[in-house]
Order: sequence, then C-alpha cells, then structure tokens
Amino acid sequence: MKVVIIMGSKSDLEFSKKIAATLEEFGIDYVIRIASAHKTPEKVLEIIREYKNSIFITVAGRSNALSGFVDANTTNPVIACPPYSSKFSGLDVLSSLRMPSGVAPMVVLEPENAALAVAKIIATKDEKIRKKVEEYQKMKKEEILKADKELN
Repeated sequence: MKVVIIMGSKSDLEFSKKIAATLEEFGIDYVIRIASAHKTPEKVLEIIREYKNSIFITVAGRSNALSGFVDANTTNPVIACPPYSSKFSGLDVLSSLRMPSGVAPMVVLEPENAALAVAKIIATKDEKIRKKVEEYQKMKKEEILKADKELN
C-alpha cells in the first residue's frame, strides 16, 4: 500500500522528509505531493483520486484545513501531522484537533510517530511490516534499557 504525504506548501518539506525517512525504515512506499486546501482545493481532490487506495499523511500548519479536507473526501485513513511552531506557543495545532462531525483525521505530532502509525495500519494486513514494527518497538525498548544501564 502506498502512502501519500500531502504538504500544504514547500516550506513543509524538511518536516515531511522526517516522515519519509521512517517510512523507508519500514520499507513502505510513499510519494510526497504539494497541494493546499485553501489555495488549490481542486489539486487536493486530484491527488486523492489519483491515489484512491492509499493512506494519507497531511502536513500543514497554521490553519490546517488540509487534513479535514482530505479526510472528508476519502474513506481511507488520514493522519494529520502538523508542523507545530513556538510562534503561537504551539497553539496552531488546535486547528488539527478540532474537526467537524463526520471528519476524523488522526493527529500525530511527531513525524517519526506518524510513519509508525501508518506502519501499524499496514501491519494489520502485511506480516512483513508487522515484523518490522515489532523489531522497531523492541529497538526502542532496548534504547531505554541501555540508557538506564549507562546511567547507573
């Protein structure tokens, strides 16, 4: 299954590359596109139609209409991963959290975790990805145990 990362603008590219790097670790195919719900809504709809059997990760900050717009126009999973900033004390993420009824993108703030959420969705049907998720979780646990051991 392909993952489509839709960015609201090119300024979201570095943030999106962090998602892409983790998807690559899991061996998950992805594409990165740019389209704005505010400025180019028809382009967003074209992308949704082009990748109709995909999982979508939306990367848009400020007034995040992109995540809700994508979710309202697909039955596939949508994960909102807004690049938050300290400019508004992080409150710009609220536009990703409050959605109207019938619109339910999942919100995951950390890029690495957005990719992990995708991997877990795919793992429900793909044994190879499930094993990679298990290995990843084991590695994260071992990092904590190692850090504790080094501290003491």
